[in-house]
Amino acid sequence: MLFDIPCIIFAGGKSSRMGEDKALLPFGSYDTLAEFQLHHLKKIFKNVYISCKEKSKFTFEANFIEDIKTSSLYAPTAGFVAAFGHLKSERFFVISVDTPFINHSIIENLISADKDSYDATIAKANGSMQPMCGIYHRSTADKFSQMLKDDNHKLGLLLKNSDTFFVEFEDERPFLNLNHPHEYQEALALLNL
Repeated sequence: MLFDIPCIIFAGGKSSRMGEDKALLPFGSYDTLAEFQLHHLKKIFKNVYISCKEKSKFTFEANFIEDIKTSSLYAPTAGFVAAFGHLKSERFFVISVDTPFINHSIIENLISADKDSYDATIAKANGSMQPMCGIYHRSTADKFSQMLKDDNHKLGLLLKNSDTFFVEFEDERPFLNLNHPHEYQEALALLNL
């Protein structure tokens, strides 16, 4: 059964450490990592969106939410503000395009732990906070708008100053982030196991 909560794949980052746009790197049998994530998450959620700066960089069909226009900002803050403006739902699930191994079980644990009274329900892998894997509620929308105004993009700070529930996961392997070329190569090897 697919989850009703909307899912947003954040794919608007700068990818400076990778040296090229990681959302557009080939992955598995897909031309791009973004497409891989879209197809993977469509098996879990009824509605999946891709948050990005410019949808024109993608060559496939999807529900895109373009960041609110900011000159050179490559931070998820602009994506969150755009998402709250675009979607009517009270909460949504967020995941970064560069974490392709987050699975159904992790997502299910986060969704079942979430409560209406929380501002956010976020994964922690082996004690390390994963702000781009979890659920954000509309109660955080004004905070995101303020952060954008203040040019402050620290998600950890927002979560610390909100009613955030953390779900602990001991196995940190599914949270592998593809930030550097060697991590991308590691992920390709894991995919072929």
